[in-house]
Amino acid sequence: MSLDKPNTNDSWSKTEFQDYLDEELEQEMYDSHIPDELRNLDRPHKTDPIDRHIYFNELFRLQAELVKLQEWVIETKSKVVIIFEGRDAAGKGGVIKRITQRLNPRVCRVVALPAPNDRETSQWYFQRFVPHLPAGGEIVLFDRSWYNRAGVERVMEFADDNQVDQFFHDVPEFERMLDRSGIKLIKYWFSITDEEQQYRFLTRIHDPMKQWKLSPMDLQSRIRWEDYTVAKEEMLQRTNIPEAPWFIVEGNDKKRARLNCMDHLLAQIPYGDVPHDTITLPERVSNPDYERAVLPTDLYVPKKY
Repeated sequence: MSLDKPNTNDSWSKTEFQDYLDEELEQEMYDSHIPDELRNLDRPHKTDPIDRHIYFNELFRLQAELVKLQEWVIETKSKVVIIFEGRDAAGKGGVIKRITQRLNPRVCRVVALPAPNDRETSQWYFQRFVPHLPAGGEIVLFDRSWYNRAGVERVMEFADDNQVDQFFHDVPEFERMLDRSGIKLIKYWFSITDEEQQYRFLTRIHDPMKQWKLSPMDLQSRIRWEDYTVAKEEMLQRTNIPEAPWFIVEGNDKKRARLNCMDHLLAQIPYGDVPHDTITLPERVSNPDYERAVLPTDLYVPKKY
């Protein structure tokens, strides 16, 4: 696989693949950007980086399998929910982006709810999540979920002890209800070390294009690292049920975490190839009496590049 600039004489299919590759490279090069303020900072110990050729080949192979999974979900009218929880800056967003990158947003959608408003805080706790559950033929990815109550709400004291205890009592039965209704529920916890989280937070602080990712809750997660650890351990212990077990993704190496999570996800669902009718592109209908109008030049975006 070449990363060179495409030749103008290349075939259409090769040029399309190059565009496909460039889209991922754009994200990858930006993810690898190190702000000047951090260039001399010792990085936490890391394993050797995965070979770029292997990474891209595996990424595209897994994304092609995810397209097959999507077609199977549509064909069988299956309902899939995938929950992404974990430490702040553990790489959940990067994995979600790669999973959804080639999929139809009408079939596979991401739910990332804001903090509840006054009305929502007065509702049954699970009520605001229920409308986002999938119908037949849909996949829903929760970028954080009802497990906020066991994590940030508990640690930051947005929920009291009684509410947390009620959550732990209710959530196993809620998830069993989802299972009985035909929803396949898959839960991932993304884990990183204290040192790696600190480094990633520093990159966000010093990079203007990443500062939006850093919230006041993220800063508190540094102060309350051990509180979050205690909360996580109890959450995993009390909500790891056979109908919806937890799976832990080690996230210190972003690229490996993406591939490992995507590969594991595909193994959780018994999808198969869906037969398709041959598609034939119809001929364009031409009207000899039609004459294309000449539009004013100021309607066009300037060709600056």
